[in-house]
Amino acid sequence: MAQPRIALFVLEALPNARAVRRLVADLRADIALVGLSNAERPSSGGLTGQIRRHLARSGPGILPYLAVNFGLPDLLRPLAPLTQAASRSGDAPEATPLRTLCRRLGVPTLTVDDVNGPDVARALRDAAPDLILTYHFDQILKPETIGLARLGGINGHPGLLPRHRGPVPTIHALADGPGQFGMTLHRLAAAIDTGAILAQEALALPEGTTATRASVALHAHGRGMLDRLLEDVTRSGTLPEGRSEPVLPYCPFPDRAMLAALRRRGLRLTDGQDLRDALSLSARAS
Repeated sequence: MAQPRIALFVLEALPNARAVRRLVADLRADIALVGLSNAERPSSGGLTGQIRRHLARSGPGILPYLAVNFGLPDLLRPLAPLTQAASRSGDAPEATPLRTLCRRLGVPTLTVDDVNGPDVARALRDAAPDLILTYHFDQILKPETIGLARLGGINGHPGLLPRHRGPVPTIHALADGPGQFGMTLHRLAAAIDTGAILAQEALALPEGTTATRASVALHAHGRGMLDRLLEDVTRSGTLPEGRSEPVLPYCPFPDRAMLAALRRRGLRLTDGQDLRDALSLSARAS
């Protein structure tokens, strides 16, 4: 079959931004649409409601992680033309916010408040993708939504499933110790991070890597894995069945005790280098 047409759903943030921008630029002819999650959607409590929930569970120690990974990239996105000009990054895809890049490339975009709502269903029916791909996306697709793509869906998860399923796998991998980082591509399923595993690779990261930097590295590493999987799909015309594993416990955002234990061990969720990366996300191509 021809290269599968893809409906890509993402929450654009520091962990995935450069990887998904490059993906869209490289596969522009095969991207049927890009769904951009609205992180401040009312159904999630909006920005204020989400911060309150994180503070209640994790305490103020989680705020730098949230700011670097999500807050700063979102806040600075409108300033991208200025930072691109100042850094002479030009129109480099990696330095261009995803919505702007898609508009430039002629790729349709959709703001997603509810991935299972009628607007998304209508867009998927109109685009008729072969595959749905979620790559750092914060909403759970129902089977009916996944079924709107002929071959189903793939999720990129920066963890070694079935361990560390949930929204922040690199934090839990950091807590578990060296050798726990890896990237998994798996079938989309109705339950979070439970679909059959299609590809998985462990990744050795330098000592002192933060949870934030690990997530950036794993999303970048996953691009090569995804390319190989898409080549297999193109050759066979089907999405592999994959390998099913027992479902292990869900790993949520860390609580105060977990953050305190990480601090005692000298392990950090984020640091100054991550802050610089967040500030320069649209200011350089590398």
